[in-house]
Amino acid sequence: MSLFDAIRSARAADDPNLIVDAIPYAVYLGLRASFVDEALICRMPFDDKLVGNPLLPALHGGVVGALLENAALLSLLWALEIDQMPKTITMTVDYLRSAGPKQTFACGTVTKQGRRVANVRVEAWQDDRARIVATANGHFLTA
Repeated sequence: MSLFDAIRSARAADDPNLIVDAIPYAVYLGLRASFVDEALICRMPFDDKLVGNPLLPALHGGVVGALLENAALLSLLWALEIDQMPKTITMTVDYLRSAGPKQTFACGTVTKQGRRVANVRVEAWQDDRARIVATANGHFLTA
């Protein structure tokens, strides 16, 4: 199934995991998506292969960044109802604290939508949504 077909099928079935399953790196990370109070939440279960610093232990920063970018892309696909994968222009990640060896969540919000470019703000957390581990701001080409 092509990504285009996965996006259309996901919308028809109201199941964002059909898109997640069409993205190999998202599958590698074990990402799953669900709606909580109408917000699209991405969940990344903990796996030892995701640890970057075994002394703490803490998730690798690139893994946290990948979760944030995937959450942003899924949020865009769902909010804008576009049928192609947006292209990342810039993605700025702010790491606020170490992400421990736990399940991690992320939620993106489309903050600006233009004719060709959209802006998404994403937050990632673990046990408590009020204790953010990282944030990101991304600009994406949507046309």
